[in-house]
Amino acid sequence: MTGEGPLDLSESQALRRRAVAVDATLAYEGYVLARDRLVDGAYPLYGERASGAHIWDVDGNRYLDLILAYGTIILGHADPVVSEAVLREIRDGFAITLRKRVQVELAELLTTVIPHAEKVFLLKTGSDATSAAVRLSRVHTGRTRVIRWGYNGWHDWCATRPGGVPTEAQAVVDSFDYNDLDSLRAAFERHPGEVACLLMMPFEVDPPAPGFLAGAAELAHEHGALFVLDEMRSGFRVAPGGAQERYDVRADLVTFSKAMANGYPISALVGREEVMRAVGEVHISSTFHVNGAEMAAAVATISQLRDGAILTHVERLGERLQAGLAKQLAEHGLPGRVLGVPQMPFLRFTDPDEAARGRAHDAFYTETTRRGLLLHPNHHWYVCGAMTDEDVDAALEATAAGFRAAEAAAHG
Repeated sequence: MTGEGPLDLSESQALRRRAVAVDATLAYEGYVLARDRLVDGAYPLYGERASGAHIWDVDGNRYLDLILAYGTIILGHADPVVSEAVLREIRDGFAITLRKRVQVELAELLTTVIPHAEKVFLLKTGSDATSAAVRLSRVHTGRTRVIRWGYNGWHDWCATRPGGVPTEAQAVVDSFDYNDLDSLRAAFERHPGEVACLLMMPFEVDPPAPGFLAGAAELAHEHGALFVLDEMRSGFRVAPGGAQERYDVRADLVTFSKAMANGYPISALVGREEVMRAVGEVHISSTFHVNGAEMAAAVATISQLRDGAILTHVERLGERLQAGLAKQLAEHGLPGRVLGVPQMPFLRFTDPDEAARGRAHDAFYTETTRRGLLLHPNHHWYVCGAMTDEDVDAALEATAAGFRAAEAAAHG
């Protein structure tokens, strides 16, 4: 962890100045990740290395990392078992035209660990997998419309910004209010007999209400649609078998990525054989789908997660962190809420005075970063298996300082 006072971020800022001249994602403020900005001037932009639960920026500052590459890290950075599995594939050649043994091993492992997974389609990104799920659903049902909820990727059918997206692409896509079965029922009833699938995250921040996911699946099936779970964030995090296992619900298709390979780029679409048979009737392809290195990473990751011990540890640490945050928030009398499931906690300031809320928000995240705790101000956080109780203690020391700064700023 670092100490009090402003961080030395001179090398990080120098790299940014160089990047602005050539990197479009930094040159233009409207880019999606630029809009999802951290507190200006307070956060590092470039990292040098990472190990376990910590990262080091290019200026040598060390942080306890609760962003974890937006949830792709579940075991911890540079997990040695995963790294060795990947290096073996690299040494043997991981892009050799032919399929490799590890592809069979990963598919077999997924059908063993994921409930109701009878067939597997391995892809590269989360957007690959959700878009493939929509395409298979349309073929299987002979229908076109989609009802969706949550963040489901950047492809045209679900893009959250209109730039460059034909109006027609989303004209057949509807949404609904989360945890509200009446809202979902109304979405189906607006287009009877036309919906191919209900595709949704099982949750984003707050968990599903009791019976909500099962009710959503039932509504989809009542209307002749498939029920598809987008488990990019929840998969291999809330349980070895994901949200289906955790919340006792059954989906026709499920998509995974992020924690599936502890940071390596791979995704999977799994589901019932009857539905997956539609793979033979669609065009979904990529040169890189058969690369073995990422598959080896996934096998090494899932093999460590499958007995549940690491994920139980992650949940327990998340519960400790949330309880500590709630206590500190109350002690300082700041309007706010501790949100999320323990594996993916978050803090939201809720002062009705927008200016005071903004000051508290920026002061909190600036101070916690100075104290060596990397939290995202606008996206829920993540806990990984490499974290320890001592790390939680250190995190709560940093957040205590953050709340003191937030209280002073809000009243300033």
